[in-house]
Amino acid sequence: MSQSDQTIEVLLEGVESVYVRDELAKKLASGRQLRIKFGMDPTASDIHLGHTVPMRKLRKFQDLGHMVVLIIGDYTARIGDPSGRDTTRPILDEGQIKANAKTYFDQATQILDADEAKLEVHYNSHWLNEMNFAQVLGLTGQVTVQQMLHRENFKKRMAEDREIMVSEFMYPLMQAYDSVVVKADVEFGGSDQTFNCLMARDLMPKYGLEKQVVFIMPMLVGLDGQEKMSKSIGNYVGVTDEPNDMFGKIMSIPDSLMAEYYRLLTNFPLHRVSELVDSDRSHPRDAKDTLGHAIVEQYHGADAADTASKEFRRQFSENKLPGDIEVKVVDTSPIGILTLITQVGFASSNSEARRLVQQGAVVFNNCKLMDPMAQVDVSTQQILKVGKRRVCRVERN
Repeated sequence: MSQSDQTIEVLLEGVESVYVRDELAKKLASGRQLRIKFGMDPTASDIHLGHTVPMRKLRKFQDLGHMVVLIIGDYTARIGDPSGRDTTRPILDEGQIKANAKTYFDQATQILDADEAKLEVHYNSHWLNEMNFAQVLGLTGQVTVQQMLHRENFKKRMAEDREIMVSEFMYPLMQAYDSVVVKADVEFGGSDQTFNCLMARDLMPKYGLEKQVVFIMPMLVGLDGQEKMSKSIGNYVGVTDEPNDMFGKIMSIPDSLMAEYYRLLTNFPLHRVSELVDSDRSHPRDAKDTLGHAIVEQYHGADAADTASKEFRRQFSENKLPGDIEVKVVDTSPIGILTLITQVGFASSNSEARRLVQQGAVVFNNCKLMDPMAQVDVSTQQILKVGKRRVCRVERN
């Protein structure tokens, strides 16, 4: 295998699909610095591990000398990406968008090389805000309604006679136009972004540009083992989570997710991953500890990872409680578990508490509770644990 073929294999490892490999090979063979685009709408204040999956691949391009072009979608966030949605997304106000965008650069550069020779950061409001109505019409004239209706969630909503806002048709066009403006050679997106990224391949030749190559990355499954990682669902690990919280969350994932987390979130070679996730060669608890340590080390350093691992083992494997455990007092017993979780401050609402119970994150008196309707007795002091770090003694007033 030639050196160039080896490079392509490394870049494609863990990628769900690429459009088109031969075009990628041609671009890499040109010897010029390629422009690798990745867009993020600041719809939340923090980046979670799901966002880091494409970023880790972007870093590999940087290490090969290429330029990552990070697009902060402060303008497109005003519409809301319809990807993976069966209903229109709520529109964020400008204040929310600005507040969320503030943290993105610092968090992204925990993974990306911040050297100006390898990283550009742009806000797409800089060009989208400047377009007049004639230019917008010119952009819409480059694509047909039939093309838009090929989008699966639009098709579904049409069939069910549910509304599609015209503004939602604009989102993939705006994302595609971002690629035109920054002259992208490659764009990265999750599997829910396939339609948007391929739209740019159609649009770019109409502006005299070579088609971008599209890398589609798998969506990281969240802590619940079912849905993609999402802050709105609550099944996420934030890159700014405290080391102990981050480690504890990783220890809570189903064993079935370990191989995927190792493959998408660490640099472990595949043969080592195979050993770690093979229960005949490695105990699942030890494999998960190694995974948690590797992820915490990436964002907080080796010392923090060592401490988090030891603290988890002390508190949970050895069944020891923090010495300064807080006592919470409630007025009634028995009490519904959802009410108890919210009253002690471990959830902001009953709906959040319900998600925690359904995710298996709630332990009362050493018993995991999975029934949101459960009633518990606090007539004598009992221990409530929610997640890996929130723990208190509960007693009746």
